[in-house]
Amino acid sequence: MPVPDRFVALLRGINVGKAKRIAMADLRALVADLGYGDVSTLLNSGNVVFTAPGADPDDAARRIEDALRERTGVSSRVVVLTAREIGEAVDGNPWRDEAFDPSRLLVTVLYDPADRRKLEPLMDQEWGTDRLALAGRFAYVWCPDGTLPSKLPEAAGKALRDGATSRNWATMLKLHALVHRSTS
Repeated sequence: MPVPDRFVALLRGINVGKAKRIAMADLRALVADLGYGDVSTLLNSGNVVFTAPGADPDDAARRIEDALRERTGVSSRVVVLTAREIGEAVDGNPWRDEAFDPSRLLVTVLYDPADRRKLEPLMDQEWGTDRLALAGRFAYVWCPDGTLPSKLPEAAGKALRDGATSRNWATMLKLHALVHRSTS
């Protein structure tokens, strides 16, 4: 059962390589300073779970983006998902029973769900063993032979440009667990 008013902020491109570096303690403090509660981060790649009674996800995303740029000089697109949306991403996985390696299954979150039309042409192309599925604001990219040799994640990235951010399945499951845990 989702915990009401719990959200996940996904920051695009944080701590990948040498660019857009930010310590997770600083990110937690930044989000808490915006008035959000129960702030925690997952991994070192811009995943923040927080509570915000009555908050609008789009407004929260904008506030986090603005504060990040103003306080750290780091520009990063941010998407904020509700606990319900994280649940939909997990429940909507078409390969839940056959994706044997969670690092080879990517969940791409579209900032604008209408952008899925940009991915639809990829559905008609041959990708070898790789597969693409679309569900609402989520795209699932299953690369059973690994994501690095696959051309599909790169093609999806080119189609969406900076209109999405991706996490592997293991990270999505961890975020789901965090956002659905009880605070009592």
